[in-house]
Amino acid sequence: MELNERVRGYWEQEACGTSPELIGENAAPYTLEWFENIEQHRYTVEPYIHSIAQFTRYHGKKVLEVGVGAGTDHLQWARAGAECYGVDLTDTAITTTRQRLALYGLQSNLQRIDAETLPFEDATFDVVYSWGVIHHSEKPERIIAEIKRVLKPGGVFIGMLYNRQSLVVLKLWVKYALLQGKPWRSFADLVWNHMESVGTKAYTVPELTKLFSSFQKLTAQPVLTIYDTGKIPSILLRLFSERWGWFVALRASK
Repeated sequence: MELNERVRGYWEQEACGTSPELIGENAAPYTLEWFENIEQHRYTVEPYIHSIAQFTRYHGKKVLEVGVGAGTDHLQWARAGAECYGVDLTDTAITTTRQRLALYGLQSNLQRIDAETLPFEDATFDVVYSWGVIHHSEKPERIIAEIKRVLKPGGVFIGMLYNRQSLVVLKLWVKYALLQGKPWRSFADLVWNHMESVGTKAYTVPELTKLFSSFQKLTAQPVLTIYDTGKIPSILLRLFSERWGWFVALRASK
């Protein structure tokens, strides 16, 4: 089975961020209360999304989200008055996002497709947004090339990819390499096999700079997350700066 089909099978089971372990079981799925719980959890654990995405700056702009997941960020684009388009590898995400927007009287042009080939004309969008999605693809470089193609001249990509030199990956190494007597396992191997769907990738900032080298301008800023700091004594956290963060926030201009 091709990697993207294996990835799709994993995420078809439940849209990212909707696990009862994260949001509780006090609300029935697809109800307003359920969606509100998802939103509250997402922005509690990842509060920096708003300052990075800057949703409200793009009122009236044409925005494509690659990987809509549970539709939490997509809802913010729609609330901000953007003309919204969204794609995802799974039917689960498209159905979840469509139902979510409908509860708020909002809509988007949503399609279930593999983002390695986007079904849009060149220079279509003012913004392409993708938070924690591209690194799950078999060929992330193809998605990045497609993103550049569909952006208008001067358009911007906003998103996040995983950082291989992070505390999250260090903890993976301790659990699946050091404690299992296999300290030689590489960080890339650990992320591929033990982080969410099989085939997940993580990058150094120089690697991301190379991936986005065809863009005119790129900023890549690691963000120390709750996933990094959890279960680490505060006295030890003083040794680690933001550069050890699991997330790398990206902004690239065409």
